Amino acid sequence: MFPPIINATLWTADQGANKTQKYRNTPTVKVSQYQRLPAEILEEYQTAVEVRQPLHSRSMTDNEDPKKQKGGKGTSKVLFGYPLSIFFIVVNEFCERFSYYGMRAVLVLYFKYFLRWDDDLATSIYHVFVALCYLTPILGAIVADSWLGKFKTIIYLSIVYAIGQVTMAVSAIHDITDTDRDGTPNNMTVHVVLSMLGLLLIALGTGGIKPCVAAFGGDQFSDHQEKQRRTFFSVFYLCINGGSLLSTIITPILRAQDCGIYSQQKCYSLAFGVPAALMLVALVVFIAGNGMYYKAEPQGNIMLDVCKCIGFAIKNRYKHRSSQYPKRQHWMDWAEDKYAKLLIAQIKMVLRVLFLYIPLPMFWTLFDQKGSRWTLQATNLNGNFGLLVIQPDQMQTVNPILILTLVPVMDSIIYPLIRKCGANFTPLKRMAVGMMMAAIAFVCAAVVQIEIDKTLPTFPSASQSQLKLLNMESNPVTVQLPGLDPLLLPAAQASDDFFTFDTETVGISVGNSSTVKNITLAKGNRKTLLITSSINDNWVLTNDLISKPQEGNNEIRFINGLSTTINVSAPAADFGVIESFYYSNYSKIKTGKTIFTIRSGSQSCEYSRDFGFGSSYTFFIPSTFVFGPNCQESVTVAEDIKPNSVHMALQIPQYFFITVGEVMFSVTGLEFSYSQAPSNMKAVLQAGWLLTVAVGNFIVLIVAELAKLPKQWAEYILFASLLVVVCVIFSIMAHFYTYIDPAEIEAQFNKKVDEVEEEEDDKSELQKLEMAKKGSIKSHEDEDDADKRTKM
Repeated sequence: MFPPIINATLWTADQGANKTQKYRNTPTVKVSQYQRLPAEILEEYQTAVEVRQPLHSRSMTDNEDPKKQKGGKGTSKVLFGYPLSIFFIVVNEFCERFSYYGMRAVLVLYFKYFLRWDDDLATSIYHVFVALCYLTPILGAIVADSWLGKFKTIIYLSIVYAIGQVTMAVSAIHDITDTDRDGTPNNMTVHVVLSMLGLLLIALGTGGIKPCVAAFGGDQFSDHQEKQRRTFFSVFYLCINGGSLLSTIITPILRAQDCGIYSQQKCYSLAFGVPAALMLVALVVFIAGNGMYYKAEPQGNIMLDVCKCIGFAIKNRYKHRSSQYPKRQHWMDWAEDKYAKLLIAQIKMVLRVLFLYIPLPMFWTLFDQKGSRWTLQATNLNGNFGLLVIQPDQMQTVNPILILTLVPVMDSIIYPLIRKCGANFTPLKRMAVGMMMAAIAFVCAAVVQIEIDKTLPTFPSASQSQLKLLNMESNPVTVQLPGLDPLLLPAAQASDDFFTFDTETVGISVGNSSTVKNITLAKGNRKTLLITSSINDNWVLTNDLISKPQEGNNEIRFINGLSTTINVSAPAADFGVIESFYYSNYSKIKTGKTIFTIRSGSQSCEYSRDFGFGSSYTFFIPSTFVFGPNCQESVTVAEDIKPNSVHMALQIPQYFFITVGEVMFSVTGLEFSYSQAPSNMKAVLQAGWLLTVAVGNFIVLIVAELAKLPKQWAEYILFASLLVVVCVIFSIMAHFYTYIDPAEIEAQFNKKVDEVEEEEDDKSELQKLEMAKKGSIKSHEDEDDADKRTKM
């Protein structure tokens, strides 16, 4: 459903057993039966299911209940056959997932619109944060399994997590540094520092607790509660699904509201504040169940054993690099001087799979841009679906909705049909096709971007200036601009487009007059010139927008052509008093119908208009304007920036292809990885999988900062092309890969170990018999010597 952020990794190994018994009898997890689960849920289930044989119980007999052992006892009551403690864990997980995904849904827009970062910087920081969220679970798992234990790790890092969420909410309060109360923070450094500190704490917290929560919940069950444990995991991941999906829908709605103490702005503080409150609730609920939990003691981490073994092999190989030492079949064989051969063989199997992971980060490079580039793309689209108005950051919900549909369809219909056709659609082939689907998704995104670019206005470059003309008279006026044909402006009308000039000074003449009036423009800016029929009059030059209105708002202003002052107001904006032959400042108006009230003295009338997304209009009240019921027809409208005309529904195809790619790549990749590695090495594969996601996000950072392509569609094509190249490389690697059965290999090693032990036992028995025989012979010789001495 969502990018697999290891919500329940278990790092299990029989740390306390001896080398010959240490890696035996670990149950193999079958993953094919769980393919109907969404990708993230499947990944969490595959790792958490190992809790069925907890770490500390590996050396016990099968019928022995680990909860009856000394230490870690809880006093949890039983409700409907379930430990009461698990209800605290389930509620905790729902609130935590709501907190994380709710914050993350609006994060890139917070960077762009609140912190005023450009698209590239906002994208870069977003992906650095996501990468950290995928790296910290490895650290959290090691800390929990080796030092603190799961319970203390969850408590301590949840506190860090909650502090980070609160810090993010505080950083989004614009009134903190808005000294002039204009709605814009005056000291942006304070907000940047607070937000970066908050994100660092959140990354440490959310990643650190995720390897522990599901495993800690599984610890609460006894060995005879297999059915209850399976039900718990189903409910647990339903809470993950529900919390993340609801938050992705709700927090963008909260963000779109206006709030503030002195001025009303988009309510990012509320969008971050609600997830912060949910995280605090999650922490309180988890602590409330303290007396009921079973708390297993830390038993060590298989990751450390693997790293030590690999490190020793490399070190030993370096020591014996001279040609005088005989070569070994595999470089890992140099670890045989210290480590068991079974462990080395298991690590070899894992390394074969990890080698195939090398090309995988590129898929995540594309996949995780749903929350960054695609969300920014949606800000230039029309989100009006009739009964619903979709916010740009709400489009991310298309992915979970599609995956809940596609996973069962692929598993129950598509794959069986392919098998009936006789095609050998192996897991690695599925992953390669998934990569191609992601590449196609970015081609679709490029096509949508090209359509968007067609509707965007052409703003002046740093060496250019643009000018629009507005006729303030009640009669047509002919205007002569340098290098252009004479332009006839109708009464009380504006020119259709802006005129672009390379010079700062433009000479303009009106009518048949040969007199030229020089107008000074500013390079890199847009201006509107309010002209009259007399060139001797004082013409007013207005400042126009040089960028699209942000966050889908519309920028509106009024120009007063009457000889008296007027006052214009709306429910969400007040344009104030507008002097005669002058203009108002721009005011933000939301999408939908808005009614403006125009007053002059005791006279008033109402003017209404429907607005789309991201437009800018100038409303001109001419000298012929008459107050009354028909005043609506007297107002002249000049469209300075067109509204978003490309519909947001055009993003659905790219979400469809990226979701198909996720199902074929992520779900299948996890299934393949788990089937090709020893059951006690799944933690190592989980760490490797997370590392590919983190590296993929760092690739986005590198490309966004270094490529600097002038067009966004070109960047989409670049990513798609890179993934196609990587897909070809991966296909070649997959072609030469040989599938294995780790359980069979382990059984062969165990059989060899048993044979060796039997041979050693036989040798020991023979040695004992020989020793006994020698002892008997020596005893008889001693007796003969004694007899001889007696006779003498």
